[in-house]
Amino acid sequence: MDYFDSEDQSLPPEQLRKLQTNRLASLVNYLYENVLFYRNKLKHCGVKPGDINSLEQLQDLPFTIKEDFRDNYPFGLFAADLEDVVRVHASSGTTGKPTVVGYTKQDIDLWSRLAARTLACGGGSANDVVQVAYGYGLFTGGLGMHYGGEKLGATVIPISSGNSRQQLQLMEDFNTTLLCCTPTYALQLLETAREEGIDFHSLPLKTGFFGAEPWSDSMRQSIEQRMNIDALDIYGLSEIIGPGVSSECLEKQGLHIFEDHFYPEIIDPVSGQPLPEGEQGELVITCMTKQALPLLRYRTRDITSITREPCPCGRTFARMERVRGRTDDMLIIRGVNVFPSQIEAVLLEIEETEPHYQIIVKREGTLDELEIQVEVNRKLFTDAVKGLEKLQQKINHAIINTLNLRAKITLVEPRSLKRHQGKSQRVIDHRT
Repeated sequence: MDYFDSEDQSLPPEQLRKLQTNRLASLVNYLYENVLFYRNKLKHCGVKPGDINSLEQLQDLPFTIKEDFRDNYPFGLFAADLEDVVRVHASSGTTGKPTVVGYTKQDIDLWSRLAARTLACGGGSANDVVQVAYGYGLFTGGLGMHYGGEKLGATVIPISSGNSRQQLQLMEDFNTTLLCCTPTYALQLLETAREEGIDFHSLPLKTGFFGAEPWSDSMRQSIEQRMNIDALDIYGLSEIIGPGVSSECLEKQGLHIFEDHFYPEIIDPVSGQPLPEGEQGELVITCMTKQALPLLRYRTRDITSITREPCPCGRTFARMERVRGRTDDMLIIRGVNVFPSQIEAVLLEIEETEPHYQIIVKREGTLDELEIQVEVNRKLFTDAVKGLEKLQQKINHAIINTLNLRAKITLVEPRSLKRHQGKSQRVIDHRT
């Protein structure tokens, strides 16, 4: 199947809106009949089956939040009977019980098709060899891209994350053309390649599909230059379906939201009110076609914006800006809102540093203190102390200009900060 030329991805706006309205109405009826949690919520809003006939009514419907998963653990939000659920995934979670999600056979097929769309957005086809270096298991990343590659007809290498030397060996031996992993793991592969004397410019690798964590355009440029590939941002979250919610195409002008299945909204994260097109806010997603776990107005906590201007690639779906950060990841330091991605963008503009850093926040008395530990490239670290002091001043000046905030800059040796095979932990907040 040619996913690029699929009629589903180039529907005229009126036709897409009609499809979304019909699917929203069916979803509300389905949730009312099959999920007690939603039936109670909808009754509270005065909504019953048959009431929905326009997308504008969506704003009157209740939100779903992550705490609802914990309150209904493990299967209380499922709309399908367990005998029809063929797969369960779960997020690891930082505290308490994990977020549990389920899939019917139809859901798995949908997920496979959407992940195949993601690969096709980056030029993927049946002729490609896809190396999936996302983690397998309860995490949705590995199996999502795995089945997407198979659905596309490509050859899939299910290597999972870690063992960087073997990853590189298989890239050379199996002629990998598409790489799926987190952006920070791509940086780790680059480090290992440098140690092993492997030049990415000699490999057939052409595209990387990097997701699961926020990353900056500066990191994209660094990865593209050093790996000699197109580095594309992909977006998904386990609560919605996993990878396959939205993806950049080779135009790199925002991530196409597959809105024939997921209806997006942008809201003010404080008031919950909708924001106009182009304005930054929290992304809210409604799953219109899933069977086991369709969610109504799920608050993702991810900060982005949406545009509906046409993309040169020909897809007509709305596009979301690269995720800037999460409302629950935003740091408030001495009254200043700080996203880790802002600090990352500053550091990657400075040639003397490596793209590995750690943000540490603590409270001294009544004042919050920000420390940024950043690895220095090997050559500079062996230079005189004077050179390191100049670099500290340079970084501090750049941070002040960007954040209007002074930080303690700590320069550390190359490869001294902890590496992460999955999602990176950039922030250590001792205040909590």
